[in-house]
Amino acid sequence: QVDMVESGGGSVQAGGSLRLSCVGPGTLYAYYCLGWFRQAPGQEREGVAGISRTGTKTDYADSVTGRFIISRDNAKNTMYLQMSNLKPEDTAMYYCAAKYAHGGRCSDLRERSSYTYWGQGTQVNVSS
Repeated sequence: QVDMVESGGGSVQAGGSLRLSCVGPGTLYAYYCLGWFRQAPGQEREGVAGISRTGTKTDYADSVTGRFIISRDNAKNTMYLQMSNLKPEDTAMYYCAAKYAHGGRCSDLRERSSYTYWGQGTQVNVSS
């Protein structure tokens, strides 16, 4: 079991910024591939960004490229999502997720079905 806890959501106006955080357990945290997902009402959960164990490999959805930055600090067992120039269409519940890096490799970083552990989510609301 890997417990993930998100924080940092809130309400902002379009063009504003937020930084989400996701804390995981200390043990073996650096062995996991991590990702951020979001789900708006009535829509499927979609992969926003993913990051490899050491942070050298990242992947972003086209809709957030250039506006969102994913990062991680393994010493603090924490992953971040810096969101800038937010748009109303970014409104959603944001979830962090983790999966074990088999063979030390991370692939399919935004593939929802490949992730094993999930947080409870943090809500982001962007008004126009």
